[in-house]
Amino acid sequence: MKSYDFVAIGGGSAGFNAARLAASLGLRTAIIDGARELGGLCILRGCMPSKTLLYMAEVLHLAQKGGTFGLRIRGARADLAAMHRRKRRLIGEFADYRRQALRAGKFDLLRAHARFVDPHTLALSDGRKIRARHILIATGSRVAVPPVPGLKDVKCWTSDDVLDLDFLPRSVLVLGGGIVACELAQFLRRVGARVTLVQRSAHILRDHSEAASTVIQQALVDEGVELFAGTRIERVAAEKRGYRVEFIHDGRRYVRRADHLFNALGREPLTDGLELEAAGVKTAPDGRVGINRWQQTSVPHIYAAGDCSGPAEIVHVAIQQGELAARHAAGIRPLKPVDYSLLLNVVFTDPQLATIGRLERDLSAQGVPYLTASYPFNDHGKSILMDAMYGYVKVIAEPQRGRLLGAEIVGRDAGELIHAFTVPLAMRATVFDMLRAPWYHPTLAEIVTYPLEEIADQIRARR
Repeated sequence: MKSYDFVAIGGGSAGFNAARLAASLGLRTAIIDGARELGGLCILRGCMPSKTLLYMAEVLHLAQKGGTFGLRIRGARADLAAMHRRKRRLIGEFADYRRQALRAGKFDLLRAHARFVDPHTLALSDGRKIRARHILIATGSRVAVPPVPGLKDVKCWTSDDVLDLDFLPRSVLVLGGGIVACELAQFLRRVGARVTLVQRSAHILRDHSEAASTVIQQALVDEGVELFAGTRIERVAAEKRGYRVEFIHDGRRYVRRADHLFNALGREPLTDGLELEAAGVKTAPDGRVGINRWQQTSVPHIYAAGDCSGPAEIVHVAIQQGELAARHAAGIRPLKPVDYSLLLNVVFTDPQLATIGRLERDLSAQGVPYLTASYPFNDHGKSILMDAMYGYVKVIAEPQRGRLLGAEIVGRDAGELIHAFTVPLAMRATVFDMLRAPWYHPTLAEIVTYPLEEIADQIRARR
């Protein structure tokens, strides 16, 4: 039986980066990955294909509103087959690069599925068994099927299917209001499908502020998405020509039909089949593998990282977690845990929504004092000339010195603009520090100076 110092179960962002680092630290390392195609969720069925399609749809959207800019652009429409070919070519290149890195790494790549026999022994689906001093669970997540009446009985689309479309669907019912639901509902609408989105929570993007989600909701509605939030879904059913969803909204019963049904009601940890109980690894009520600040599970030599453990399903967080687990397993000291006070999040709708750091809802719940100021895009020169007037920039700071606590941006290129705050937050800078920097005019980025100046004025007045 072959033995290793460090084994990562899963070759996605967390597992691959953990294994690469562990090997560089001198640990005898292996990655176990039995997926039909190597590359991980982000490259194959997540970040990269979705953002490729979203950008193509944005180019189409700008062409179709050419009249706003005094341009005559006739007949701009989507060619889903051509979009599909471009996406496959680009994703193929990304995946090839990852596959080469997996096969050429200073670790063994074991193409199989794994299950625990005991805390140190893994049985592989190809009949082999291996032992490891340290094991990282990095198996990711899968589309969830919540207990919505009828949902498990119908064959509906998941994000995998939407991202692989090579034809234009006439109509789509989207169940859900999270990031995937909103991004892909807008994509489907922009390429020409009739879209109805049904969300159970009171507002879409429920993990974000109500003010931010309201901006995104208005943008979707303005583009023609029929959107219902705060619903109770009564039943989902397949019909002779498509699908039907019955739901209660504002006390009234609604029925909506479409050719296709897209389940975007969330994801869940992918851990079944691992037989975690054989290793003594405990999971949380939501199915996530429980971890401490060093990524250790209830069994100290077994770690978990990425979507299967949370708390955020974000690639750079998964990488940080995996690398922390590898360093801890290698005995590197001292170590610092992942700093979730710097959590960075982006929703790639148009307008985009981006946040970083500690936000108002959390600070209020914790009784932490703060100052906040915001400035709208519809009063900013560069965004006005771009006809990009949805949204605002909000800055949050502590009230004594003005140290930055967080920021929220809803608007054009928010995912890029939010990075104006990443380094200052990491360096514990103040609003005064940021205002000492030059901000070029006219740029989108200079909009952040207005709330910074307002907070600076509030602090001066308090003094």
